[in-house]
Amino acid sequence: MLKRIITLFLLQLSISLSLLGQSHSKFQKDLEQLLGAQSFFGHHQTGFALYDLDEQKMKFEHNSHLNFIPASTTKLFTFYAGLMVLGDSTKKLRYIPKGKDVLIWGTGDPSWHYKPLPQQDLNAFFSAFDKVYFSDDNWKENPFGYGWQWDDYYYSYSAERSPLPIYGNLVTVNSKNQSPKIIPKLFSKNLLVTSKEIKDIERDFHSNNFYYNPQIYRKQESKVPFITSPETFALLASEALGKEVILSKEKLPEEHFILKGIPLDSLYREMLHESDNFLAEQLLLMVSDELFMEMNDAETIEHLVENFLFDLPDQPQWVDGSGLSRHNLFTPSDMVSIAEKIYRIVPDTTLFRLLPQGGRTGTLKNAYRAPTPYVFAKTGTMSNNHCLVGYLKTHKNKLYAFAFMNNNYPYKAKEVISEMEKVLLYIRDNF
Repeated sequence: MLKRIITLFLLQLSISLSLLGQSHSKFQKDLEQLLGAQSFFGHHQTGFALYDLDEQKMKFEHNSHLNFIPASTTKLFTFYAGLMVLGDSTKKLRYIPKGKDVLIWGTGDPSWHYKPLPQQDLNAFFSAFDKVYFSDDNWKENPFGYGWQWDDYYYSYSAERSPLPIYGNLVTVNSKNQSPKIIPKLFSKNLLVTSKEIKDIERDFHSNNFYYNPQIYRKQESKVPFITSPETFALLASEALGKEVILSKEKLPEEHFILKGIPLDSLYREMLHESDNFLAEQLLLMVSDELFMEMNDAETIEHLVENFLFDLPDQPQWVDGSGLSRHNLFTPSDMVSIAEKIYRIVPDTTLFRLLPQGGRTGTLKNAYRAPTPYVFAKTGTMSNNHCLVGYLKTHKNKLYAFAFMNNNYPYKAKEVISEMEKVLLYIRDNF
């Protein structure tokens, strides 16, 4: 009798496994059809990887080891770097009191007068000193990242990098009494009239002169990058603090004080939700400051790859913090790997709050809508390229890391997103 029961159990198990295998095989074939040569995605370069976070196993791959331009999904690598190297808050600046004066160095912290982030009372800190000396000797970078588009210089998403930003390295122009008003006030004399047919505010390529055409000015708020320099920073900081800020070239000594900054959680959320390039670039600089007490992207990325990313499936080509550069190259396999690494160190509730949620928040507010959010992911978009990397929750309450990368397509991004949604819905409903 026992032998018969065991035989029946093994037979039933064999049938169940066979059916499960057939079902899995069907899902695989369906995904191959959705992503294959005869599909919408067969007409441009597409890569896809689906990874089971519980089983720690890749469930489906399509061109998963090919290199893609990741655009802003690069920010996930920068986010991971921050998680691994920084604590729970930023270091606002490094300083040494010198009698009634103070000497400061930047750390890359981007929050000073940058409205999307919490503010701390720097005036209270500096009130104890008569004069402020600022040194940029620990700044080893350029205002623009390697491979950035030169003609993006007057768009807000391409603000310059600096060791101690102020106002997000942007001017803000609003309409007041039918005329534009510029903040910070330092640039008020640099707001000039032009006959050029522009509806908003544009900056001169070589100077901090800003132009508008009063005949067709739309009177909408504009944010435009200004050209950074130590001299410009000193003037802006002096204006903000109401006291003189004097330039110095003194080296940062080993022994110094640190002024604590804002919670990093707030910076991560703004960076990921709004795909804020400026914050991503400054975050990578803060990581560099923490590692080396100087700001150097190339040295920092090399250190991160060698020490924290040595086990990636493929060798990445990572050059900036934001993904603005087309020189960045990552594979879908690398992308699900970084998603898994982040998932292992950030609690689910926190992670899904920090990331855009489909149909609800951030850059996914108008995509992947559903009664219950099922996509929690970072977007990456530039001309002819759109990528999505993050997490997908199925109806069976399974959680997958995925990377969906599209390069060199000749149509609008919304068409690509619409077709991507069909694939992700199929996975949600069947896996």
